[in-house]
Amino acid sequence: MATRTSYRSVSSGGIDFESVPMRLFQKAKKLGVWDPMAIDLAQDRLDWEALPSARRDDLIGTTTLFQAGEEAVTLDLLPLVLAVARAGRLEEEIYLTSFLWEEAKHTEFFRRWLDLVPAVKGEDLHEYMGPNYKRLFFVELPEAMGRLLEDSSNLALARALVTYNMMIEGVLAETGYYSYGKQLERGRLFPGLARALRLISRDESRHIRFGVYMLQLLISEDARMWEVVQGRMQELLPLVLGVVGPAPDDPPLPNDSVFAASPDEMVGFATAQYARRVKVLERARGQARRDLEREVGEELTEEFFAGPA
Repeated sequence: MATRTSYRSVSSGGIDFESVPMRLFQKAKKLGVWDPMAIDLAQDRLDWEALPSARRDDLIGTTTLFQAGEEAVTLDLLPLVLAVARAGRLEEEIYLTSFLWEEAKHTEFFRRWLDLVPAVKGEDLHEYMGPNYKRLFFVELPEAMGRLLEDSSNLALARALVTYNMMIEGVLAETGYYSYGKQLERGRLFPGLARALRLISRDESRHIRFGVYMLQLLISEDARMWEVVQGRMQELLPLVLGVVGPAPDDPPLPNDSVFAASPDEMVGFATAQYARRVKVLERARGQARRDLEREVGEELTEEFFAGPA
């Protein structure tokens, strides 16, 4: 049986309130407190009744991918929480308590919207998931996260963070929210859904920043980790592009896209997000931890996270 001999919070070091995870936790307490059950969906229902049938199917398909994705990241986050707890990373674990709570709220909102607006309760929506989506969420994500239960190495941690935070949240989900938001703004439709998307995107910005920060630390501590991170990102990129649109050079993976923007626009946005993440991580090679902490800390302004609510 595991036992303890001390606690960080009552040791000489206490809790580092200036650390990136604790600063993210302060943001989560201030910006993440919203109730999916309190969002008014009355106008959304009226908009649905006036929507052409072809657009109804598109919107159900898009929402289904987000619903399943949010459930997946809710279910698969726990190994990361356990991994940082086992490593004694108290500040990171404190932040991750808000992370899991927020993912659960996102799952709650999308299911509530599906039940009350298109009223698909009782229907099986798996048909909207294509092969690339299933590979990412049925195989790659649970395998990478589940490995943390048995493997405490930085290699396993890096692969999990790349899979969850960098590629699924930082590239795929951000691209989806971009298209989703454009679809709603173009028609001035579904104000409840549009409001929730803004709030969810604000939450996700904290999640992504945490994952990027953790990867930056791993790379700054061991430059060889960059090859691991880069390799995993390149491994998953064709699957991500296969969901959002046809990937460059016609990779052999069929496109699953049900998003509203054109495939070329979606791929362009996704590849731009990918390149931006790569640039940030590559810069961490050889960077001193104090410089990294200062650089990331300077980003955590109110404007970086707040956005319109």
